[in-house]
Amino acid sequence: MVWRYHVGNEKLKIGELAERVNLTKRTIDHYTNLGLLEAERSPSNYRYYDVSAIERLHLIEKWKSDGMSLVDIKKKLDEKDVQEAEEIDVRELRIKINGLKDDVSEVLAHLNKTDVTSQEYIKKNVSSESMSLIQTLLLLLK
Repeated sequence: MVWRYHVGNEKLKIGELAERVNLTKRTIDHYTNLGLLEAERSPSNYRYYDVSAIERLHLIEKWKSDGMSLVDIKKKLDEKDVQEAEEIDVRELRIKINGLKDDVSEVLAHLNKTDVTSQEYIKKNVSSESMSLIQTLLLLLK
């Protein structure tokens, strides 16, 4: 069998996805229409699914076999999506905070110096977010 994917992130046409998970295209189309799956449309109106749809379809089929209704599965998937989005937000915030901490440490090391080189370093290498944070910290420390 020959698999055709888009360049970049791996994408599957509906037929390729159906074959991979042993479901019909009609079933996948139904799940997409119910909002259980998301598809991207190409300019030629083909539906392309991210490979993460494979895992999602396995999960849907497992929950169906456990007796869950599609309405309940939709609710559970929506909750799962929100939780994953929140986890991503927290990770991104931690990365940003660590970057700000690094900026503050570097600026504090240069604050004691009054030479022009240190002032230029601060202007070039510290983000406006970090400068705002530093100014707020300095006000709090007074």
